Order: sequence, then structure tokens, then C-alpha cells
Amino acid sequence: MPQNILNLNASVLSAATVVGSKEHAGPLGQHFDYYGDNDRFGQDTWEKAESEMQRMALAAALGKVDIPQKQVDMLFAGDLLNQCVGSSYGLLSYDIPYFGLYGACSTSIEGLMLAAAMVSGGLATVAAAVTSSHNAAAERQFRTPLEYGGQRPPTGQWTVTGAGAFVITSPEQARGRELARVTHALPGIVVDMGITDANNMGAAMAPAAVSTLTRYFKESGSFPIDYDLIVTGDLGWEGSRILCDLMMAEGLDISSRHNDCGKMIFSRNTQDTHSGGSGCGCAATVLGGYLLPKLRSGELKRILFMATGAMMSPDSVKQGQSIPGVAHLVCLEGRG
Repeated sequence: MPQNILNLNASVLSAATVVGSKEHAGPLGQHFDYYGDNDRFGQDTWEKAESEMQRMALAAALGKVDIPQKQVDMLFAGDLLNQCVGSSYGLLSYDIPYFGLYGACSTSIEGLMLAAAMVSGGLATVAAAVTSSHNAAAERQFRTPLEYGGQRPPTGQWTVTGAGAFVITSPEQARGRELARVTHALPGIVVDMGITDANNMGAAMAPAAVSTLTRYFKESGSFPIDYDLIVTGDLGWEGSRILCDLMMAEGLDISSRHNDCGKMIFSRNTQDTHSGGSGCGCAATVLGGYLLPKLRSGELKRILFMATGAMMSPDSVKQGQSIPGVAHLVCLEGRG
């Protein structure tokens, strides 16, 4: 098998996050930049609210480092809505070349990886990546509107209302201001193990996470102990257990290093989110609001961050098709 790891030389110059009220009330609430009291963000539909979150997140990420949009060479963005309308409508006010992405809940790292690759390859001086999800919009599209009052099984996850934006440039351009360096990346391979339960995203995505992690360790020659954290987003409680069990079967014990954004963003005991958080905004907000500042401060030195996605559509689920998963990985290094 050819070497698939990308050797990158890019810096995350800034990040910004916008979340809903439930996310703000969770364990990481103080780490996010903005939140909405009623999850509408001044809009009259949930879908428009999601677009507004993307606009706000990118504006905040650029504003933190005083970069005007005319200096951004390209923008990678995506969300969970059909045809990625959350991104295309939300970013209409930006005069930046736009690449629309769909990686389901893996979109945050897909976008960050592509932006870092473009910067590393000299095809962009500054690139940006944005993604989002909204609980009410996602439930209406993939399951039933919230007004229906449908019951979720214990394996079900709560789609995060949130958006995250990242500004990427070269280490030379960053001049020591970066939150973290993007040193390696590994694109995921689509894996389908026959899971058909749309209320068990963790089980559908965990095999793809195993595929990416085992490939990365084999190709890099590294081991779990070489990293401060191995973070997935977002397998939740169910998928995280499956991941650790399957990795142990591969001879790799990640249990002492692993955490998951879907487990971190909500309180399992007080917020009734069942198996935890999910959605494009889950990994994006936890990375941007909580983990990157820890890399910047030196509290964390080196982490593997892997976002997982269930590559289904409303029609594929209705037709009884199984749910493929994908997991994209980046290695992020802080100071020291």
C-alpha cells in the first residue's frame, strides 16, 4: 500500500466558535466565543440560523488576527443540510473563492486538512475552513421535526448546534502567533460494516475510525503513547467504546489517551443527550474552543484529532441502505 500520510507545514492562525444554548450550558460552555439564547441567532428559520452561525464564526476568526477577507485565497465549507445550503447562504457576504464540502460530521477536519494542504503546497497564503450543524435543522432533515416529539434510543446522539471556523497560513506568515501547527494528515477511506440503524451513528462510524487510526500508526511508525491525546469527533459514548475495543483487537490500546468530542461537549448526567453529541459543529467547536487553546498554551504538546462522519442521506436511510463511515485525521502540535 502506498504511503498516504500527508506531510504538512501549516499553522492554525486563529479559530472561532459559535454555539447554541444547550452547548453553552455544557461542561465546555465557557470556552466558546459566542452563543445564542434561543438558537435562532436573529433568524426566522433553523436553517437560516445555521447560516448565520457560519457567518459569525468566520467573521470572528478573521477578526481575531485582523485579516481582511481579501487576503483569504480560498474557503472550504460544509454542513449537514442538503446541498450544503447552510454554508453557501451563510458565506454569501464573503468575496472569497469557495469550495463546498460534504463529509458529514467529518467535515471540520476535511476542510482543515485541505486548507493546510493548499498552504503547505504553496497554492494559498491564507486559507479558511468553516463548518456547522444545527440540532433543529438536522432533526427535521434526517429524522423528524422536534415538534413531533419522537423518542430517541439510548444509542442516539444529540446534534450539536454550533459552528467553527479556522484560519490557516504558513508558519512563516504566522510568525509565532499560531494556535498549533498542522504537521501530518491522513485522509480517511470509506468503510461500511452494514450498520443500518440511523440512531446509532457511533457504531456506523467507529470502524472507519479504526481504519484511519491503524493506517496512521502503521505508516507513521508511531504509537498511542507518542501523543498527549487521541481525540475523535464524534463517536459519542457508544462509538467510543466500540473504537477502543476494536483498536485493542488490533493490538493498540488507546483507552488511556482517547477522548471524544461527543462525550466532552455535554454532561451525560444532567443534559439528557443519551450517547452524547454529534454533528459537524461538535468536532469543530470542541477543537476550536477547547483543544487548540491548550496546544497554544503548551498544556498539550501533540495530539491526533480525527473527525468521523456517517455518509448517509435521508433517502438512503429510507431505502434501507447501510451507513458508510469515514474518518479524517490530522496531527496537531503545540509549542515546545
